[in-house]
Amino acid sequence: MQHPFINDLSGKSAEEILQTISDLNTKLNFAHRTQNRPLINQLQMVIESYSAENSRRLDEMYKKQNIQEQIKISTDNPK
Repeated sequence: MQHPFINDLSGKSAEEILQTISDLNTKLNFAHRTQNRPLINQLQMVIESYSAENSRRLDEMYKKQNIQEQIKISTDNPK
């Protein structure tokens, strides 16, 4: 479930998104250590929002690069 107050992440760069996810995971670890369940739930929703945006961007990049057609496996064995 994504966080309801995070609507648009398109203004952030890919590096900013990855750095934010890393920072949020650090905070999530702290919340787990302190057993703060409401904070854990909120952080998980925010992480999901950022991860979904990161996944969307990666999918878009792969589609532009047409990755599936670029992978070629050769069965020729030169001897």
